[in-house]
Amino acid sequence: MPEALEASDAPHASTPALRHPHHSRARGGTAREYLESLVVTVILALFGTTFVVQAFKIPSPSMQPTLLVGDHLLVNKFIFEGSGRWYDRFLPYREVRRGDVIVFPYPYGDHPYYVKRVIGLPGDRLKIVDRVVYIDGAPLKEPYVFHDPAIQFDPFSENFPPRTIEGLDATMRSEWAAEILSYVSNGELLVPPGKYFAMGDNRDNSEDSRYWGFVDRDAIIGRPVVIYWSVQSAAASYEGRGLSGQLADLLDALIHLPARTRGDRILRLVH
Repeated sequence: MPEALEASDAPHASTPALRHPHHSRARGGTAREYLESLVVTVILALFGTTFVVQAFKIPSPSMQPTLLVGDHLLVNKFIFEGSGRWYDRFLPYREVRRGDVIVFPYPYGDHPYYVKRVIGLPGDRLKIVDRVVYIDGAPLKEPYVFHDPAIQFDPFSENFPPRTIEGLDATMRSEWAAEILSYVSNGELLVPPGKYFAMGDNRDNSEDSRYWGFVDRDAIIGRPVVIYWSVQSAAASYEGRGLSGQLADLLDALIHLPARTRGDRILRLVH
């Protein structure tokens, strides 16, 4: 121990051990440096999760097969941050594109975040006829779309938008049901400025813009880049569970972690 070493260097046992005048200050400086490093690390972490990258997990099958329940994603929050200023061209910003997978808060607050794919851009005329999406009259190629044969008939998966009040679906948000027809013209949905139309890849099992409306440009948080971890999970594990249920699920996942980890999905890029 330092005290014992200092005492052994004393010329006489009765002589009190002498300390270097800067010794206590050095200790204090070291502690201060540790504290400063910790504060800087926390600030950088907060800056990173606020402006650059953030982790999210997939709780539902609405984006299958692109994203599975239990996929853990890193989301690039920096990519869409351009504000139109002159220096934007020198930074890696870009506009939201058709086909981008995006993360955004659910417009009505019932759920924290949604992950969907951008289908309609501002100014687009969009419709679905016999499961085929048309943009401005041309069919859209969608190699990522999955139609589940086990799902019962969904009218909005087959044809969209509704043209009359009678064509509205009972599962629509009441706010969207009240205004959707004002955006419909000649059987097509007109996407207004600053808005995007987003759908899940699991087209028959996705609560998306067909049922609650457009995504505001300002609401888009970012774009998923990579799956950093994936574990076999059920959607029920993320829905309506109390604290005890969540702890039980966590313990079960930890116990079976090696067997349930989907190694082939780790570090897979999201397209």
